[in-house]
Amino acid sequence: MKEKVLVAGATGYLGKYVVSELKKRHYWVRILIRKESQKKLFDGVGVDDFFVGQITQPQTIKGVADGIDWVFTSVGITRQKDGLTYLDVDYQGNMNLLAEAEQSTVTWFSYVSVLGAEKLPQLKIIQAKEKFVSALQHAKMPSGIIRPSGFFGDLVEVLDMAKSKKVYLFGSGEYKINPISGHDLAIVCVDSMEQKRAEINVGGPKVYSYNEIGQIAFDALGVTGKIVHLPIWLKNATVSLLRTFTSSKFYGPYEFFLNAMLLDGVTDKYGTELLEDFYREEASRAQKKNK
Repeated sequence: MKEKVLVAGATGYLGKYVVSELKKRHYWVRILIRKESQKKLFDGVGVDDFFVGQITQPQTIKGVADGIDWVFTSVGITRQKDGLTYLDVDYQGNMNLLAEAEQSTVTWFSYVSVLGAEKLPQLKIIQAKEKFVSALQHAKMPSGIIRPSGFFGDLVEVLDMAKSKKVYLFGSGEYKINPISGHDLAIVCVDSMEQKRAEINVGGPKVYSYNEIGQIAFDALGVTGKIVHLPIWLKNATVSLLRTFTSSKFYGPYEFFLNAMLLDGVTDKYGTELLEDFYREEASRAQKKNK
């Protein structure tokens, strides 16, 4: 009989793909959701069980891992507006989930962090994620860490910029990345659980410079645009202003993206889906929506 899998972060970009991939492979799947209304997001997917609770409130997730064999979590702050910090969610929330797993029948715990965390130790989002990674690796629970180079979904911001016929990049734009689609990454995530891999770095099948990504965005929109290169000091000033006048949950994603743009993020290649096709699909979807 297939293992029973608990997925936390199922309503996020990656989590939805992981749930679908698990069901394709005929696993029994329970997902943790924050509210009843989120059940409709999984209509037609065949989810076996829903558990409603707040991962940051341990009393509400008591028993969430009962009868579960494997836990998969990609829980982390994106742009929630509930006043929680990265330490509240990315660290403590996942610690609460780990505590439940340790009290149950769970035999494997998978967590999604980020590639190249050691290059950005000053960022609060990285500090929270890696604090949990350290705790997980020192726990008695067998576990695996998945480190993606970047999601296609993270690069929608470049496509959005391209709509104005200008893409703004800090520095030369020649740093490279091989981002991966949610679908391809989900396959790797489930494979890594089945293979019991302790740690895996994951990128997509093709390497791009940020200049190339900007041009791909223009091509997808069918426009002639210009890539504007901004000085690095301006990036530092922008981050400083964001840190001064906004909360970490607001500036965190922007700070991470702006810093990552100035680092190479190329790693092992997996999957088949290309950023070009993703951008074209996103552009087509936006055009249909606006009609």
